[in-house]
Amino acid sequence: MKRSFQLLLLLIVGCLFWTGNTQLLAQTSKTRAQLEKEKAAVQERLKEFDEILRKTSARKKNTISELNLVNKQLETRVSYIKTLNSEVALLNREIRETQGMISSLEEDLKTLKQEYAQMIYVSSKLNRGVTVLTFIFSSSTFKQFYMRLRYLKQYSDARKKQVEQIKKVNADLQHQKNKLESQRAGKQDALKEEQNQKKELDALKQEQQGLVQTLSAKEAEIRKDIEKTKKEQEELNRLIRKVIEEEIRRAEAEAKKANSKSTKAAGASMPLTPEAAALSSSFAENQGKLPWPVEKGFVSKSYGKHPHPTLKDIMITNDGVDIQTNPDEAVRAVFDGTVTKISTVPGMGGTIIIRHGEYYTMYSRLKTIAVKSGQTVKANDKIGEVSTGNNGIAEVHFQTWKGLQVMNPSIWLSGK
Repeated sequence: MKRSFQLLLLLIVGCLFWTGNTQLLAQTSKTRAQLEKEKAAVQERLKEFDEILRKTSARKKNTISELNLVNKQLETRVSYIKTLNSEVALLNREIRETQGMISSLEEDLKTLKQEYAQMIYVSSKLNRGVTVLTFIFSSSTFKQFYMRLRYLKQYSDARKKQVEQIKKVNADLQHQKNKLESQRAGKQDALKEEQNQKKELDALKQEQQGLVQTLSAKEAEIRKDIEKTKKEQEELNRLIRKVIEEEIRRAEAEAKKANSKSTKAAGASMPLTPEAAALSSSFAENQGKLPWPVEKGFVSKSYGKHPHPTLKDIMITNDGVDIQTNPDEAVRAVFDGTVTKISTVPGMGGTIIIRHGEYYTMYSRLKTIAVKSGQTVKANDKIGEVSTGNNGIAEVHFQTWKGLQVMNPSIWLSGK
């Protein structure tokens, strides 16, 4: 009876051990799933950059845009290497945990075999010179007869359970050993990929240095380009301000004519009809969720003031974001709205302004226009195609405004 109790206690402890390990594995799997998702996202971004680079490499002319692309590739590859480092660290942790489980299982198996051997030994001593039938029928009372039968059944069941437990632990042990081999192989693959990425990184750094040196020798030309770009952006801003001011005057005139039946939303810069107010509110609610104006690409020039990448004493101001993409890439509306203005700005190509209530989005450097002024568009509708400059770089310029206030487009676009 004491031995049966010990076996029952062992089974309970075993169940608790396996339940705890199952929970631990679930937590590890969650971490691995997150890591795999992050790794896949970085790989997809690298694939995009490689595609853009491949499609523009034939017309390379050592420009700032090329340097921006190389810088972005460097940044992303560094991120990828960090992800691989995290993967190796995770695999090291998983390997340690698996080795710990193997050690525990081996110890459990050893204990189970010792206990089983002890049971066989005790059984052989009890049966020495006495058969099972003799043991049963030598009972002096019926109660003793019944108790001996019950004891023998419990003893037999305990031996069967002990054998089953040994088989189960053996199978689990083999599973963990196979898992350990797989983890070690995965670690070697991750380390190999990490070395390959470091080689790619070194090659990119050399390309970056070469571009910087070449561009540094073109200081006079670059300063002219900076001044030219500044004037183009000023012209672009004058256009959008003029359009918005005209819209405000028109809205105010219509509101006055309608005896001020139109409403003016809180903080709005112009009177809004109920429909326009609802659209404006919907646009505001989607901050950080708007789709990109192009499906593929990266921000080559971000919003605000930034030091020039090669001229130390020059600051660059951008009232929007420039997104480098593939040649002939479709440009899409980022939200429902109405096309307010279609124009051509020298140096900026085709330009489209779309109104979303009191908000406006502007898309420049288009080679083709696929919409008309006054046309209603939905989010992701194609409105044109991006143009490719003489340097072979395809880049769309994108701005967001709230009334006459220019805003940072990055806070409106979804993460990528």
